[in-house]
Formats: sequence, C-alpha cells, structure tokens
Amino acid sequence: MTSTPASAQHLRDLARLRRVRDRIDREYAQPLDVEALARGVNMSAGHLSRQFRAAYGESPYSYLMTRRIERAMALLRRGDLSVTEVCFEVGCSSLGTFSTRFTELVGMPPSVYRQQAASATEGMPSCVSKQVTRPIRNREAPAPGRL
Repeated sequence: MTSTPASAQHLRDLARLRRVRDRIDREYAQPLDVEALARGVNMSAGHLSRQFRAAYGESPYSYLMTRRIERAMALLRRGDLSVTEVCFEVGCSSLGTFSTRFTELVGMPPSVYRQQAASATEGMPSCVSKQVTRPIRNREAPAPGRL
C-alpha cells in the first residue's frame, strides 16, 4: 500500500504540530506566542492555529495556558509561594489574566485554590494529586451528538 502525496503531507504536518505541542510542554514558562511557535516549524501563525485546533481541539494559546495553569495548581498545592510568585513562575506576565484563566479552568480563584488544595491533597502522592486535580477542558468533553 502506497501513501498519496496528500496523506504524506498530512503526516508531516502532524509531526510539526507534535513538535509545537512538545515545545509548549517543555517551555511553558518561557515567553511563547503563536508567531514564535509557527516560525519554529516554518508555518504561518494562522495556519498553525487552524491546524493545531483541528488536531488537538483547542488553539495553541489555549493549550499553553492549560499547561501553565496545571503547573500553577501544583505550585499552589505546595503552599510555599504566593499567587503572584506562582503567576510569574509559570510564565504569565499579568496577574489579572492569570487569575481569570485559572478561575475559568479550575472553577475558583487561585487564592481560594491555594487555601483549599493543600488540605484536600494532604498525604496523597504527587502523581495521584496531579491526576485528580487536573483541570478538565472542553476538548476532553464528548462532541455534541456523540457519546
């Protein structure tokens, strides 16, 4: 069975999208924007955004913010950093944007999460607490009309 040129290009595009996703996972605390991510894989920012959304169900920026919020949740559970310190530690430059996105994803402001999470996960191994406290994004919900 031979692959068509279109399917070969599709596989190359998927490999580039995986590189972008892996870079976000590694460098979430660095100043990243869609233009820089796109340059890294020789795509335009618009094309990258469309392809990334089609492949992963969310924009590159949304994926980046989810990684940052997941890491922030872990840091807040430790309890030794303030919300502001956590905000900057995970690569956010605006406390307001960080708090808004955190509240959208987690369902409570970071300061409330910090107070409640320390006691809720006490005694739990970090690998378990990370899994049970992971924010659920729309991309993980079934598509309308599907189960």
